[in-house]
Amino acid sequence: MIKQLTPSIPDYELIDTGDGEKLERFGGYVVRRPEPQAIWRKSLSDGEWLKADASFLRDAKSEERGEWRMKPSMPSRWSVGFNYKEMHLRMRLALTSFKHVGIFPEQSANWQFIYDTIEELRQQGIERPKVLNLFAYTGGASLAARAAGADVTHVDSVKQVVTWSRENMEQSGLDGIRWIVEDATKFVEREVRRGNKYHGIILDPPAYGRGANGEKWVLEDDICNMLECCAKLLERSNAFLVFNLYSMGLSSMLARTAVHQAFGAPKSEQMGELYFEDRSAKQIPFGTYYRFRR
Repeated sequence: MIKQLTPSIPDYELIDTGDGEKLERFGGYVVRRPEPQAIWRKSLSDGEWLKADASFLRDAKSEERGEWRMKPSMPSRWSVGFNYKEMHLRMRLALTSFKHVGIFPEQSANWQFIYDTIEELRQQGIERPKVLNLFAYTGGASLAARAAGADVTHVDSVKQVVTWSRENMEQSGLDGIRWIVEDATKFVEREVRRGNKYHGIILDPPAYGRGANGEKWVLEDDICNMLECCAKLLERSNAFLVFNLYSMGLSSMLARTAVHQAFGAPKSEQMGELYFEDRSAKQIPFGTYYRFRR
């Protein structure tokens, strides 16, 4: 089923988009960042955009890196919250040289799915569902799974990001997540050899990346092997997969086809885009998702 999802998260608002930029509110602070998909014109005046507490300026020599220009009132760190049922998450934010702030708010739609699915698995008699979060970044999905009562293994190749995730866990009043600083491909290949199984796998790969020891990740080259390994790790029943893609040009249909080849056809599935709408009703997708239950 194709379903476009727009999450509701009070601590986040997409204020305006256009001319290759986006203006966003995270908690009490407004940031201005590049957004290549915003091919239309801005709706708000230049004066409104200049009110941003922090603006990201891309380095002329780099497509990804840059620096932030901040107003004196802008803190180096702050936090936002996300509540759903009995889940109460606190995420620490900061301005990074890669324009990220430590949270992808569109993923909150997947956090709800993860929480609800684990609740259902526990009601079906699986007391502590095992969940694997790969390319886990600052851990929103890991926290959602843990808050629902799962045993969570969180894998990311960047030690500083795993430390950030641990801070988010502690701020959220949770504990017990298993932290792994390692290349995701090496980890899943070893788990396959060990014969380990999981009730849920969350797969959030970048277009390009480096492992803990410099291992190279290229999505188009490496995703098939990753999906094949994950298919061997996922339980045959009472299980779920969440698969996200951020690369421009890759659709949910492509994600579905690749997953079906590796896993087979599931009992139920959803796919589509995760998007937000700005104050002028301009809609912009921030990621493609595919998820299934079996």
